[in-house]
Amino acid sequence: MNFNLQSDWKPAGDQPEAIKKLYEGIEAGMRYQTLLGVTGSGKTFTAANIIAKVDKPTLVIAHNKTLAAQLAQEYRMFFPDNAVHYFVSYYDYYQPEAYLPTTDTYIEKDAQINEEIDRLRHASTQALLSRKDVIIVASVSCIYGLGSPDEYLRVNLKLTVGERISRNDVIRKLVNVYFDRTNADLRPGTFRGIGNTLEIMPTGEVMIYQLSFSGSEILEIRKIDPITRAIVSEEQSVFFFPAKHFVTNEVERKRALADMKIELAQRLKEFEKEGKPLEAERLKRRTKYDMAMIEEVGYCSGIENYSRHFSGKAAGEPPETLLSYFPHTADGTPDFLTIIDESHVTIPQIRGMYAGDQARKNNLIEYGFRLPSARDNRPLQFPEWEERVGKIIFTSATPGDYERVHSEQVVEQVIRPTGLVDPEIVIRPVVEKGAFRGQVADFIDEAIAVVKKDERILVTTLTKKMAEDLSVYLKEKGVRSEYLHSDVKTMDRIKILTEFRKGTFDCLVGVNLLREGLDLPEVSLVAILDADKEGFLRSETSLIQTMGRAARNVSGKVLLYADVMTGSINAAVRETNRRRAIQVAYNKQHGITPVTIKKKIHDITEQFQTVHEKTLHELLLIDQKAFNKDPAKLIKQKEKQMLAAVKELDFESAALLRDEIKMLKGEPLHERSSAASRKKKS
Repeated sequence: MNFNLQSDWKPAGDQPEAIKKLYEGIEAGMRYQTLLGVTGSGKTFTAANIIAKVDKPTLVIAHNKTLAAQLAQEYRMFFPDNAVHYFVSYYDYYQPEAYLPTTDTYIEKDAQINEEIDRLRHASTQALLSRKDVIIVASVSCIYGLGSPDEYLRVNLKLTVGERISRNDVIRKLVNVYFDRTNADLRPGTFRGIGNTLEIMPTGEVMIYQLSFSGSEILEIRKIDPITRAIVSEEQSVFFFPAKHFVTNEVERKRALADMKIELAQRLKEFEKEGKPLEAERLKRRTKYDMAMIEEVGYCSGIENYSRHFSGKAAGEPPETLLSYFPHTADGTPDFLTIIDESHVTIPQIRGMYAGDQARKNNLIEYGFRLPSARDNRPLQFPEWEERVGKIIFTSATPGDYERVHSEQVVEQVIRPTGLVDPEIVIRPVVEKGAFRGQVADFIDEAIAVVKKDERILVTTLTKKMAEDLSVYLKEKGVRSEYLHSDVKTMDRIKILTEFRKGTFDCLVGVNLLREGLDLPEVSLVAILDADKEGFLRSETSLIQTMGRAARNVSGKVLLYADVMTGSINAAVRETNRRRAIQVAYNKQHGITPVTIKKKIHDITEQFQTVHEKTLHELLLIDQKAFNKDPAKLIKQKEKQMLAAVKELDFESAALLRDEIKMLKGEPLHERSSAASRKKKS
């Protein structure tokens, strides 16, 4: 067995049956299966058991980078001895290159690639090419073009103790695989020479490999901690993969440049014929500069836009992606497992990526910012994605139509190991009638009763303005409340949720952020205002997901305010009551008394663990004394904290520490806002 699942608990409730059925389905050759698991039923633990039994490399796709980071942490806990990696795109963190014709605004792709994101991507691809016990947790952006795995693997550099090779020859080989030489501190993809030694930091890990030479022979290879400089181990050999994913040999590079010249000439003729001299001049200047860079150093910023020329693919042919790095059988059949988390959200995202990307590229091409071949630097179309993934397990509490239609088996997991049951549902009218004073007044009475029990309330509205107004009104009526919606910044959002769990306030008012992924066991009441306004926010899926927020508390209750029983309400209530009946019967049969989940309040911010509440200025004041005493020592400490935050996938804290280090070193911070968006006047 390649995978070693480690956990303090065993499968419970209906997890054992779900694991058994799903594994049997895979063994029987089923291509699509669905794990219909209610909130809190342990879908990730079930999936981990399946991975261990199937014993093949696994791709887990999540619908956003934060959820992917959370899942990567969970899988790392389950598989500490195996290779669990986190893969996201630059597009998950930066605004991609775009042109807005209506305002004549060109938005540059951020020129500074996030080194840690790049390292994690290289670590993922290198693990897939070098071992079998690999789990990659990725955002939907894993379907974007990445570069050929065959070429990436072909040009890797292996060095061994006792090998007859000179220091200068190693330097030339490193440069040929896009490593940069530096005299400063090493970062992934760089090296430096010190006397008869070379120090190299590979692209996939934050470690230094020190090669000592005696004449034209490698005398020893040491693995060194970059912060403490302690020797971690003595190595007999080491692999260095290319520092870039888009890799080509010299012959292919010359062919690609020739093709680019031909396409540029054709496109310039089209612009001339259309009477677009500005677009022609813009395209000629940019493309010739990129070609000069590629000819000189083998690389340029935005080289992925020329990927079709380097790969030799025909126009419209699908690009290589992360999926290409996973193993395949001799006949090309994908030989890995795919798990789609929260599939009711993730599948529509995968389906929609191509159209959104093409709309952006078409503007860039039409106005002379890119050659037409840039269209082929794209995400996979949905049918292309379907062809390239292995056997799939969808996981969701509310599977969508795609999963239901395609799944050869739907396996239910409705029993929670904690014994908690789905919440009781109460339906009340919206408008004032007789003694009933209307939905807001009724909700306030219910909220006050919950507050007296030191429990929390979630209430959802239809618009951001309604959420803000209701929050203010609740405060006037003595209910401590705050609002949460998409305009609230990420760090403020985390702070609000933490204070909510601590009891700083009692009621959280939201719109659509209260559906997937919120783990709030203190919440015993969920109220959905205007539940009969049929639409996305009040669909069957949205209603079930929102109601599930009350399923982690033994006193869980849901109030639906509706004057009309819509189809979505009927379906959501019917499904919730069905699950509740199964759960209650199971508890009675096994003598289980449900208890509210107890979870550390710290957990809600575990992706943002360190110093987000302090400003850089405050941090520098705190550190000033230590800085005056020993600047180098303090900077090393901060670098160690930054790397520790990165290891936990805590990129927000890592970014803050990175900026603090820059300020301590006297370096200017990168002002993205001033460079990212500027006018290109004709």
